[in-house]
Amino acid sequence: MPLTMDDVDRFEAARPRLEAIAYRMLGSAGEAEDAVQETFLRWQAADVALIEVPEAWLTKVLTNLCLNQLSSARARRETYVGQWLPEPLLEGDPMLGPADTAEQRESVSYAVLVLMERLSPNERAVYVLRQAFDYPHREIAQILDLTEAASQQVFHRAKKHLADGRTRTGIDRAAARRVVEEFLAAATSGETEPLVRLLTSDAIAVGDGGGKVPARARAFEGATAVARFMRGLFRPTPAKRKLVGGAADMYATTANGEPAVVAVVDGRVIGVICLQVTPEGIAAFRSQVNPDKLERATEAWASRPHGEPLLRAF
Repeated sequence: MPLTMDDVDRFEAARPRLEAIAYRMLGSAGEAEDAVQETFLRWQAADVALIEVPEAWLTKVLTNLCLNQLSSARARRETYVGQWLPEPLLEGDPMLGPADTAEQRESVSYAVLVLMERLSPNERAVYVLRQAFDYPHREIAQILDLTEAASQQVFHRAKKHLADGRTRTGIDRAAARRVVEEFLAAATSGETEPLVRLLTSDAIAVGDGGGKVPARARAFEGATAVARFMRGLFRPTPAKRKLVGGAADMYATTANGEPAVVAVVDGRVIGVICLQVTPEGIAAFRSQVNPDKLERATEAWASRPHGEPLLRAF
């Protein structure tokens, strides 16, 4: 039976929530959009009049699509060139989903998305549905064909796996800007010591170039090694300008709720560096420079005001 306009409207009303679930599940905006579109096709093919609770039906279909995608994604990431990092979402992106509670904000932070790669597909699904969207375990069990007790056990196991990820959530725009300003001032000082003072002793720096932009295959580890890398990264050279297509303007913003540096050349986002901030200092720099994972960021950047750059680098 063809969908009525009411049926289409019901799906479109659910789309933002579905996209936010899929993004947390998959770590990719493009893959999240594809999963939601496939969910719509399933909705279109179903006898909607027989679906008693559309929200639950749509969530179940979407979650199972994401579980299938995660299983195949693991195989693809084994052959991925260099480090794999999630696609960052800039401040204000609706795909970030609900951010009313600390738990919701933490569940979409870049640091936690990276840690969620440790989880099994089922653990990730239960964690996302419970932590970010507050689904009761009874409903999660129905979505995943588990018992309620099993859902609770999977959730506690997932939280345990993520427990060592040090995060700081709820940082506002002004605080994020201060963190980024302090970092950029130290990174462009030409000295290592100012950077070391900002970092935790076990800080790391990792980048995802996807084989399309140079990025080190292994993370830099330790405050001194990370500081030296960052000092070199922000040292302007003709080779860097040639690589990125010109001088890059550096802006302060947030990505996935964390302070971030956005590098822009002629309106195109060429890199997003997410800073994981803890009470002890900056614990991690995660740089997304794979152009395939920056298309949405570039579109978002062009559609919103962003003020003046903090500096021009490269």
